[in-house]
Amino acid sequence: MTVTNVIKDAENRTMTLTAEFDAPVSRVWQLYEDPRQLEQWWGPPTYPATVVDHDLSVGGAVRYFMTGPEGDKACGYWQVLAVDAPNRLEWENGFATDALEPDRSMPVMAMRVQLAARSGGGTVMTLVTTFASTENMDWCLQMGMEEGMSSAVGQIDALLS
Repeated sequence: MTVTNVIKDAENRTMTLTAEFDAPVSRVWQLYEDPRQLEQWWGPPTYPATVVDHDLSVGGAVRYFMTGPEGDKACGYWQVLAVDAPNRLEWENGFATDALEPDRSMPVMAMRVQLAARSGGGTVMTLVTTFASTENMDWCLQMGMEEGMSSAVGQIDALLS
């Protein structure tokens, strides 16, 4: 499995997932940059994603939905805050309505991915999620965010081979 650890820090309201891949940084970046590749891993295996809009420029948005095994849909969005390709991407991550508009009644998180060359070759991906409140963090973790993110990232190795 590619995920090497997940650290939850309640005091700072963060969850940090670290994963390692046997591919160069530029190749791992493509998994974010290409919406068809993003669809193949952004979401747990039982909730595959469909990316509807994909603009990774600052101020741009990614809008998507995940479809569950019973046909249920979970919608989400990214609002892109910072891009330093191919090393860093920051975005607001949240739940969306069926019309793929931000649902402000649900928790919103700040996410930052950092891709760095691994000593000896490959890439280390550090994905930090910062929650707006302790309550939001608790809610997201109770609904299975740690397991969902770990299983989603766990699909990346197959895409890189």
